[in-house]
Amino acid sequence: MTRKGFEKFRERSLVIVKPDGVQRGLVGEVISRFEKKGLKIIAMKMVWPTETLARKHYDQPEHTAIALGEKTIAAYKERGIVLKRTPMEIAKDIQKRLVRYMTCGPVVVLIVEGPHVIEWVRKIRGATNPLSADVGSLVADYSVDSYFVADEDERAIRNLAHASGNVEEAETEIALWFKPDEIHDYNLAIDEVLYSKEWVDTFRKIVKGKAPKK
Repeated sequence: MTRKGFEKFRERSLVIVKPDGVQRGLVGEVISRFEKKGLKIIAMKMVWPTETLARKHYDQPEHTAIALGEKTIAAYKERGIVLKRTPMEIAKDIQKRLVRYMTCGPVVVLIVEGPHVIEWVRKIRGATNPLSADVGSLVADYSVDSYFVADEDERAIRNLAHASGNVEEAETEIALWFKPDEIHDYNLAIDEVLYSKEWVDTFRKIVKGKAPKK
Protein backbone atom coordinates (compact mmCIF):
# COMPACT_ATOMS: atom_id res chain seq x y z
CA MET A 1 0.00 0.00 0.00
CA THR A 2 1.48 3.34 -1.07
CA ARG A 3 1.02 6.03 1.57
CA LYS A 4 3.85 8.53 1.31
CA GLY A 5 1.74 11.30 2.78
CA PHE A 6 0.92 9.25 5.85
CA GLU A 7 4.55 8.33 6.47
CA LYS A 8 5.82 11.88 5.94
CA PHE A 9 3.36 13.52 8.34
CA ARG A 10 2.84 10.65 10.79
CA GLU A 11 3.04 11.67 14.44
CA ARG A 12 2.23 10.18 17.83
CA SER A 13 0.45 11.81 20.74
CA LEU A 14 0.04 10.72 24.33
CA VAL A 15 -3.51 10.95 25.65
CA ILE A 16 -4.49 10.47 29.28
CA VAL A 17 -8.10 10.06 30.32
CA LYS A 18 -7.79 11.70 33.73
CA PRO A 19 -9.39 10.44 36.98
CA ASP A 20 -12.58 12.46 36.44
CA GLY A 21 -12.98 11.05 32.94
CA VAL A 22 -12.58 7.49 34.25
CA GLN A 23 -14.97 8.06 37.17
CA ARG A 24 -17.62 9.53 34.88
CA GLY A 25 -17.46 6.56 32.49
CA LEU A 26 -16.19 8.62 29.55
CA VAL A 27 -13.23 6.43 28.55
CA GLY A 28 -15.18 4.89 25.68
CA GLU A 29 -16.38 8.30 24.48
CA VAL A 30 -12.81 9.65 24.40
CA ILE A 31 -11.51 6.63 22.49
CA SER A 32 -14.48 6.68 20.13
CA ARG A 33 -13.82 10.30 19.10
CA PHE A 34 -10.28 9.42 17.97
CA GLU A 35 -11.28 6.19 16.23
CA LYS A 36 -14.15 7.84 14.35
CA LYS A 37 -11.71 10.50 13.15
CA GLY A 38 -9.57 7.76 11.61
CA LEU A 39 -6.70 7.99 14.10
CA LYS A 40 -5.05 4.79 15.29
CA ILE A 41 -4.56 3.66 18.89
CA ILE A 42 -1.22 1.85 19.09
CA ALA A 43 -0.95 1.43 22.88
CA MET A 44 -3.32 1.61 25.83
CA LYS A 45 -3.41 0.69 29.54
CA MET A 46 -4.94 1.63 32.87
CA VAL A 47 -2.54 3.04 35.46
CA TRP A 48 -2.90 4.44 38.96
CA PRO A 49 -0.14 7.08 38.82
CA THR A 50 2.29 7.38 41.70
CA GLU A 51 3.30 10.83 42.90
CA THR A 52 6.75 10.29 41.36
CA LEU A 53 5.26 9.46 37.95
CA ALA A 54 2.84 12.39 38.07
CA ARG A 55 5.62 14.80 39.05
CA LYS A 56 7.77 13.62 36.16
CA HIS A 57 4.87 14.05 33.77
CA TYR A 58 4.24 17.63 34.89
CA ASP A 59 7.90 18.57 35.26
CA GLN A 60 8.47 21.47 32.87
CA PRO A 61 11.42 23.57 31.66
CA GLU A 62 11.49 27.01 33.27
CA HIS A 63 10.37 28.82 30.11
CA THR A 64 7.39 26.48 29.70
CA ALA A 65 6.37 26.93 33.34
CA ILE A 66 6.59 30.70 33.05
CA ALA A 67 4.47 30.60 29.87
CA LEU A 68 1.85 28.59 31.76
CA GLY A 69 1.81 31.18 34.55
CA GLU A 70 1.54 34.01 32.06
CA LYS A 71 -1.34 32.26 30.31
CA THR A 72 -3.20 32.05 33.62
CA ILE A 73 -2.54 35.73 34.37
CA ALA A 74 -3.86 36.67 30.93
CA ALA A 75 -7.04 34.61 31.41
CA TYR A 76 -7.78 36.45 34.65
CA LYS A 77 -6.92 39.82 33.15
CA GLU A 78 -9.58 39.29 30.47
CA ARG A 79 -12.12 39.14 33.29
CA GLY A 80 -10.75 42.24 34.98
CA ILE A 81 -8.91 40.33 37.73
CA VAL A 82 -5.26 41.11 38.46
CA LEU A 83 -3.18 38.30 39.96
CA LYS A 84 -0.37 39.52 42.21
CA ARG A 85 1.78 36.39 42.10
CA THR A 86 4.63 35.85 39.60
CA PRO A 87 4.17 33.49 36.63
CA MET A 88 6.59 30.97 38.19
CA GLU A 89 4.73 30.99 41.53
CA ILE A 90 1.50 30.36 39.70
CA ALA A 91 3.05 27.55 37.62
CA LYS A 92 4.43 25.78 40.70
CA ASP A 93 1.06 25.97 42.40
CA ILE A 94 -0.65 24.56 39.30
CA GLN A 95 1.84 21.70 39.16
CA LYS A 96 1.21 20.83 42.82
CA ARG A 97 -2.56 20.76 42.21
CA LEU A 98 -2.18 18.67 39.05
CA VAL A 99 -0.07 16.04 40.81
CA ARG A 100 -2.68 15.76 43.57
CA TYR A 101 -5.43 15.46 40.94
CA MET A 102 -3.68 12.85 38.78
CA THR A 103 -2.83 10.57 41.70
CA CYS A 104 -6.34 10.40 43.19
CA GLY A 105 -7.40 7.41 41.08
CA PRO A 106 -6.69 5.32 37.99
CA VAL A 107 -6.25 6.88 34.55
CA VAL A 108 -6.32 5.38 31.07
CA VAL A 109 -3.23 6.18 29.01
CA LEU A 110 -3.05 5.70 25.26
CA ILE A 111 -0.86 6.54 22.29
CA VAL A 112 -2.68 7.82 19.22
CA GLU A 113 -1.03 7.80 15.81
CA GLY A 114 -1.78 9.46 12.49
CA PRO A 115 -0.84 12.37 10.22
CA HIS A 116 -0.87 15.70 12.09
CA VAL A 117 -2.08 13.77 15.12
CA ILE A 118 -0.89 16.39 17.64
CA GLU A 119 -3.18 19.02 16.11
CA TRP A 120 -6.11 16.65 15.58
CA VAL A 121 -6.03 15.24 19.10
CA ARG A 122 -5.89 18.68 20.68
CA LYS A 123 -8.79 19.89 18.53
CA ILE A 124 -10.85 16.86 19.51
CA ARG A 125 -9.89 17.26 23.18
CA GLY A 126 -10.48 21.02 23.17
CA ALA A 127 -8.85 23.88 25.09
CA THR A 128 -7.50 23.25 28.59
CA ASN A 129 -10.02 25.69 30.04
CA PRO A 130 -13.53 24.41 29.18
CA LEU A 131 -14.77 28.00 28.94
CA SER A 132 -12.46 28.52 25.97
CA ALA A 133 -13.09 25.15 24.31
CA ASP A 134 -14.96 24.97 21.01
CA VAL A 135 -18.41 23.41 21.15
CA GLY A 136 -18.13 19.85 19.87
CA SER A 137 -14.81 19.16 21.59
CA LEU A 138 -14.65 16.70 24.48
CA VAL A 139 -13.89 19.39 27.04
CA ALA A 140 -16.70 21.69 25.90
CA ASP A 141 -19.20 18.85 25.66
CA TYR A 142 -18.46 17.13 28.96
CA SER A 143 -16.95 19.63 31.41
CA VAL A 144 -18.47 22.66 33.12
CA ASP A 145 -15.32 23.49 35.08
CA SER A 146 -13.08 26.54 34.61
CA TYR A 147 -9.91 28.09 36.03
CA PHE A 148 -12.07 30.46 38.04
CA VAL A 149 -14.20 27.76 39.65
CA ALA A 150 -11.20 25.50 40.31
CA ASP A 151 -9.05 28.27 41.77
CA GLU A 152 -11.72 29.20 44.29
CA ASP A 153 -11.36 25.68 45.72
CA GLU A 154 -7.56 25.64 45.26
CA ARG A 155 -7.65 22.55 43.03
CA ALA A 156 -6.71 21.55 39.49
CA ILE A 157 -9.19 22.16 36.72
CA ARG A 158 -11.09 18.96 35.86
CA ASN A 159 -10.99 18.74 32.09
CA LEU A 160 -11.20 14.99 31.43
CA ALA A 161 -8.12 14.39 29.29
CA HIS A 162 -4.51 15.33 28.64
CA ALA A 163 -3.09 15.63 25.12
CA SER A 164 0.55 16.20 24.14
CA GLY A 165 1.28 19.79 23.11
CA ASN A 166 3.90 19.12 20.43
CA VAL A 167 6.00 16.33 18.89
CA GLU A 168 8.89 16.73 21.32
CA GLU A 169 6.58 16.71 24.34
CA ALA A 170 4.83 13.62 22.99
CA GLU A 171 8.11 11.73 22.63
CA THR A 172 9.09 12.55 26.21
CA GLU A 173 5.68 11.62 27.61
CA ILE A 174 5.44 8.37 25.65
CA ALA A 175 8.84 7.26 26.94
CA LEU A 176 7.70 8.04 30.49
CA TRP A 177 4.44 6.08 30.36
CA PHE A 178 5.19 3.19 27.98
CA LYS A 179 7.91 0.60 27.42
CA PRO A 180 8.83 0.01 23.75
CA ASP A 181 7.30 -3.50 23.77
CA GLU A 182 3.93 -2.05 24.83
CA ILE A 183 3.64 -0.07 21.58
CA HIS A 184 2.28 -1.88 18.53
CA ASP A 185 2.87 -1.12 14.84
CA TYR A 186 0.04 -2.55 12.74
CA ASN A 187 -2.30 -1.72 9.89
CA LEU A 188 -5.99 -1.01 10.25
CA ALA A 189 -8.49 -2.19 7.66
CA ILE A 190 -9.46 1.44 7.02
CA ASP A 191 -5.86 2.55 6.38
CA GLU A 192 -6.18 1.76 2.68
CA VAL A 193 -9.33 3.86 2.32
CA LEU A 194 -7.77 6.74 4.25
CA TYR A 195 -4.26 6.78 2.77
CA SER A 196 -3.61 4.38 -0.13
CA LYS A 197 -2.86 5.96 -3.50
CA GLU A 198 -4.14 2.83 -5.24
CA TRP A 199 -7.43 2.63 -3.34
CA VAL A 200 -9.46 4.65 -5.85
CA ASP A 201 -8.44 2.42 -8.77
CA THR A 202 -8.98 -0.74 -6.71
CA PHE A 203 -12.41 0.43 -5.62
CA ARG A 204 -13.37 1.41 -9.16
CA LYS A 205 -12.61 -2.14 -10.31
CA ILE A 206 -14.71 -3.61 -7.50
CA VAL A 207 -17.75 -1.48 -8.32
CA LYS A 208 -17.27 -1.54 -12.11
CA GLY A 209 -20.62 -1.64 -13.80
CA LYS A 210 -22.42 -0.35 -10.70
CA ALA A 211 -21.48 3.31 -11.06
CA PRO A 212 -24.04 5.69 -12.54
CA LYS A 213 -23.72 6.18 -16.31
CA LYS A 214 -22.83 9.55 -17.79
